[in-house]
Parts: sequence; structure tokens; C-alpha cells
Amino acid sequence: MSEFVSASHVYLDNPATNVDEVLHFLADKFVANGVAASADDIYKAFKNREEEGTTGMMGGFAIPHAKCPGSKEASVVVVKFAGDVDWNTMDGNPVHCAIALLIPEGDSPAPQLRVLSKAAVLLMDADFRQKVLDSTSADEIASIINDGLGQ
Repeated sequence: MSEFVSASHVYLDNPATNVDEVLHFLADKFVANGVAASADDIYKAFKNREEEGTTGMMGGFAIPHAKCPGSKEASVVVVKFAGDVDWNTMDGNPVHCAIALLIPEGDSPAPQLRVLSKAAVLLMDADFRQKVLDSTSADEIASIINDGLGQ
């Protein structure tokens, strides 16, 4: 998992202020990154997943994730926001960073569930959260997340 997050898939200072804006941005980026062809399908998959239960975690983070028809491979996009994002989080606080995972429909969910589980555990670590939130470099953020997932 040491190469799970690419620095080219880390986006900084995103102006989104709510979940819908974030999900649309993510869908567009997954298409731009060549992972899938339809931003609408990706958005709908993320939106449907969000309706099942919030992916807003604690400490300023969210982990939106979904299976999507037409996606070619599992991929991750990380977005740090310029300000607060209104998200239904477990601690009631706004989101400042989203770590999003898109999974091809039909793939075995086991590897992706391990990544989601590990990411959720990482987000319980205040040092990890603070390092990501304090970083202003896409390379550094990718490295912090990859190091954490590789442990």
C-alpha cells in the first residue's frame, strides 16, 4: 500500500462548502484521472453511499467511498479544503480534508475494506490528523497517508 495515494491525486485549497460540492468535485477528478468515464455515475454512487450513512468522521475528516459501474480500478483522491465544509460528521464538526475511495463495481471489496478500515484507524490518531491538516504540500500529504496505510 506504500503507493496507494499519488501526490497528483491530492488537491489543496478546494473552495467547497458542502457535501454536494465535494462529491461533484471528486467525481470530476476521478474522471480527469482516467479512473472512470462518467462523472454523473460517480457522483450518484457517492451520493447513494452518503445516504446510507455519513462518511463524515471526526477531527475534520471524511472518507467518502463508493462502488461505481464503469470505474476501471480502485483509486483514491485526497482533498483539503480552503475553509469549513458542512458535513454530517460523527463529532458534529466541519470537514477540512476528505480521503475518497472509488471502487470498481464487481471487485471483491476485501482489499478496499481493509484500506477503509486502516484509514478510519489512522483518523483516530491525533498526530496523523494534525500532520495532514498542517501540511501544505501534496507530496507530503501523499507520503503521510501512504506511510500510515503501510504500517
